[in-house]
Amino acid sequence: MQRLAKRWQHEGTRVGFVPTMGYLHEGHLSLVREARRIVGRRGMVVMSIYVNPTQFAPTEDLSRYPRDFVRDKKLCRGAGVDVIFAPDDTEMYANEAAGSHSTYIVEEKLSRGMEGASRPTHFRGVTTVVAKLFNIVLPEVAVFGAKDFQQAAIVKRMVRDLNFPVKIVVAPTHREPDGVAMSSRNKYLSPAQREQATVLFEALQLAKKLAKGRGVDASELKEHVAKFIAQRPEARLDYVEFFDPETLEPVAKVKRGARMALAVFFGKTRLIDNARL
Repeated sequence: MQRLAKRWQHEGTRVGFVPTMGYLHEGHLSLVREARRIVGRRGMVVMSIYVNPTQFAPTEDLSRYPRDFVRDKKLCRGAGVDVIFAPDDTEMYANEAAGSHSTYIVEEKLSRGMEGASRPTHFRGVTTVVAKLFNIVLPEVAVFGAKDFQQAAIVKRMVRDLNFPVKIVVAPTHREPDGVAMSSRNKYLSPAQREQATVLFEALQLAKKLAKGRGVDASELKEHVAKFIAQRPEARLDYVEFFDPETLEPVAKVKRGARMALAVFFGKTRLIDNARL
């Protein structure tokens, strides 16, 4: 992959990159279309498919994360992906279980709250694997989805702080007709849980309505959202946060331009969503 990327670089070919963990859906394919729009017909669009073990805690769903490479390959072909990079763990981490991989990248400010608080080792794994992928694929531009807003902000900060020559583009969240953000983990939901999963999007809409046109106390708004989510018997709130979209710091007063993020469990399945208010 890296030799191919260097050849493209030498030839002046623009490269757009979409990193994924596979089990693709329309949200991923929308990122491919955005990468193609940027690099043009003569550019190359690369998608990585790799379930990265270092961003999963021991208690999380690494072993059961959905995988279907044959299906993914077909979707990539239909979406116009030029190259799929699908490494295995020994290629990416040189037998990490034996301790031979010992270098990691840690972002120290934007990763403290929200997903970083709930999943303490998660972003160390994300930044490390994304940095490795950037060094292998050598893209001019990489496209991430806004559903993982904190992740995209952290990657942008890493790129800035470590001088990666990559432009980060954050594309809009792709949603099902009922508002549920598209996610590979939606596959885990039972029919009853899938029906109740709309509560994340509905909570975002509720907060927008309550905060519209005036500053609202964040703690008061959190209580409203928590009570609203608690009405769904299958739903268990992990966190809800109102924050500045640049610094990711919590805000005391929720005004226009602030952002809201939340995570909700349905059984063992954890879904996230966010929106600008």
